[in-house]
Amino acid sequence: MSDTKVALFVDVQNIYYTVRQAYGANFNYRSFWNLATQDRDVSNAFAYAIDRNDSQQINFQNIIRNIGFEIKLKPYIQRSDGSAKGDWDVGITIDMLEAAETADVIVLASGDGDFDMVLDKIKEKYNIPVEVYGVPSLTADSLIKAATRYTPIEESLLLRPKRL
Repeated sequence: MSDTKVALFVDVQNIYYTVRQAYGANFNYRSFWNLATQDRDVSNAFAYAIDRNDSQQINFQNIIRNIGFEIKLKPYIQRSDGSAKGDWDVGITIDMLEAAETADVIVLASGDGDFDMVLDKIKEKYNIPVEVYGVPSLTADSLIKAATRYTPIEESLLLRPKRL
């Protein structure tokens, strides 16, 4: 390992839906971990998700917990109009700003353009690189521009169902 400390942040809902929409596949969290942490020490690794408390989700949480992520959950809220609420943007932003005080690199897996301002702030205030992983066709241009390095989520970061 090196002395470079990396902090990882995964916007689980965004990654799940964008990878599924673009590729009909799932995100490979282990491959992401291996790529993002290569030759680096992990100072923090958070995956932000919505808690639906079903067995499939609990299994998923156990898998990514075993990889090394700490899972942060918010309750799933169904609105009376049928829409759902479960937004982690503020929580991710706060945690990224706190981690930037001690990390050497911040890595965000999300395509959400709302994070462009916090990436700019981290670069400006802490003078550390911010890396973004996102689905190319579904990642906001402003987020790609704000990143020090952008890595497209493509085949090497996908889990495809096994064919019999």
